[in-house]
Amino acid sequence: MDRLTSPRTIKYIMEKYGFRFSKSLGQNFIIDSNVLDRIIDGSELSETDHILEIGPGIGVMTQVLCENCEKVVAVEIDSALIPVLEETVGAFENLKVIHNDVLKLDLKALFESEFRAKKPKLIANLPYYVTTPIIMKFLEERVPVSDLIVMIQKEVADRMMAVPSTKAYGALSVAVQYFTEPSIVTTVSRGSFMPMPNVDSSVIRLKVRANPPVILESEAIFFKTIKDAFGKRRKTLLNALSSGILGMNKDQVRTALAASGLSENLRGEALDIDQFATLSNEIFKVMKTN
Repeated sequence: MDRLTSPRTIKYIMEKYGFRFSKSLGQNFIIDSNVLDRIIDGSELSETDHILEIGPGIGVMTQVLCENCEKVVAVEIDSALIPVLEETVGAFENLKVIHNDVLKLDLKALFESEFRAKKPKLIANLPYYVTTPIIMKFLEERVPVSDLIVMIQKEVADRMMAVPSTKAYGALSVAVQYFTEPSIVTTVSRGSFMPMPNVDSSVIRLKVRANPPVILESEAIFFKTIKDAFGKRRKTLLNALSSGILGMNKDQVRTALAASGLSENLRGEALDIDQFATLSNEIFKVMKTN
C-alpha cells in the first residue's frame, strides 16, 4: 500500500468524505515520509511490539505502525475520521480503532482488554493544546507503557529536555525527568504538515523509568515543592515556598533550606532534581514535626 503522506491523496480523501481540518482539535497531518522513517527508527520498533496510538488522523502513522508491529490500538477523538480510517487502514488485521477522547477513556479497562501483561509503546502526533495533559496523565497515573514517543511543539520538547539555570527549565522539566529518560528523536519543520502549523515540532522519546532517580519521603510534597519553586520565577526559594500551596511560613522554609544546604536567595531554576529531592525531604520532616 502506498503511504498516505501525499498531499494529493490527503486532498482526495478529504473531498470524498467532506472532511475539514479542525482547528479546535489541532489537526495537522504529516506529509513527509522521511519524518515517518525517523520516528520508526527512533522508536526502535520491533515486530513483537504493541502500540497505543493517540490521534491517528487519516492513518498516516497508523499504516506504518501496522506494517512494523504486532498490534496497534488507535484512539481517535474525531468521529468524522472513523470512516476514513476504515478505508485507509481498515484492512490491517492487527489494528483496532477506538472512537474516544483519551483523556476521558478508562485506560485501566483498555489496557486489561487490549494489552494485558504487555507494556505497549505510546506513539502520537499530539495536538499542541493537549500535549502536557496527555503526557502527564500517563506518567502521573503510571499507565503501564514502556515509552512515550510523541510529536509535540518544539518549545515544549525543549522544556522537557532542559537543564537547571536555563530559561526553558521549569516544573515540567523536573517532572518529566523524574518519571522518564527523555531524548529527542528528530526535529520536524512546520512544512512537513498539512495544514502547516505556525511552529516547528520535535519528536521526543520518553523512556519510562523502572524506578525514580531519587528517593523521596513523599512524592506529593516533592511535586508541591516544585510547583511552588517555579510558581513565580522571580521569587527566591524562601519567598516562593512560604507563599504557595505547601502552606509553610518563612521560619519553616529557612529550617528546610538550611538542612538541605541551600541558600535562601536561590531561585527554583538553580536546583537540579537531586537538590529538589533533598529539599522536599527536609520540608516533609519540618511539616511532620509542626
